[in-house]
Amino acid sequence: MVFEPPKRLVRALGETAPDGDDWLEKLPEAAQRAVELRELTVERVQVPGGRSSLVLLVRAADGTPAVLKLAPGRARPEAERAALAHWAGRGAVQLLEPPSAEGVLLLERLHPDVSVRSLPEAKALLEAAGTLRRLWVEPPAGFPFETVAERTGRQAEAMRARAGTEPEVAPLVDLALAAREELLAAPPEHRLLHGTFRQSKVLGGERMPWLAVGPDPVVGECAFDLARLVRDRVEDLIAQPSGAATTRRRVKRLAESLDVDQERLRGWTLFRAVESGVRAGRVGRPRDAELLLEFASWL
Repeated sequence: MVFEPPKRLVRALGETAPDGDDWLEKLPEAAQRAVELRELTVERVQVPGGRSSLVLLVRAADGTPAVLKLAPGRARPEAERAALAHWAGRGAVQLLEPPSAEGVLLLERLHPDVSVRSLPEAKALLEAAGTLRRLWVEPPAGFPFETVAERTGRQAEAMRARAGTEPEVAPLVDLALAAREELLAAPPEHRLLHGTFRQSKVLGGERMPWLAVGPDPVVGECAFDLARLVRDRVEDLIAQPSGAATTRRRVKRLAESLDVDQERLRGWTLFRAVESGVRAGRVGRPRDAELLLEFASWL
């Protein structure tokens, strides 16, 4: 079988490595090797798939359905493996093998085409929030994960650079950076966080109705993790005449349901929306940038 990477993956990796690298070139051979080593039968490549990995739906030699995931080093697959091992299936997909080849994960099979995003909005937010709550645990001793301060520090540098060349985004960037500084001054807790949580990252399962997949784990306060969920379905929010009011109600409702400080959630939502909007503009996705920055202006 030829393991051709989905177009979405090729496009996304081009954004993160504009000068290119050889991971995509080596991917078909690496996938074939990983399949043969584990004696797997490949059913299909998951399409459109993710933005940072190749996902294969496979079966083990005994017929057990599974997922084989291959990701480049810059997607931090070893951090993902460490987080999944620490959660041990509590709220997240389970690992099916101990650490093996770098960048390869064998995972339990969920329902890849069924996410909470398929539910009505209010129900989807409720189920997603409940799943996220289960992931907020104490990180392991000597954890191998970035902290929120470290990750957002790198992002802040890129935001400043972009604001210097595009004065129209500078006011929002200044607000976002000021919010970050204030939030990092006194974080209320340090938990293991999913890092990139949203409705599409919660899939239907057999062990539990909903389980999280695809973490980019980070250690910090819970409000940082919840902030990404606030802007889910941002295109629908922007299309509503009452989008700004709906967003503020969503912040309040999610903060109260997960016992997170509302102002801290608003601050991290602002920072993460501006950071994503600035990054979208930098990599040539102007429509996404416009949506995200308008959303941020409501906060």
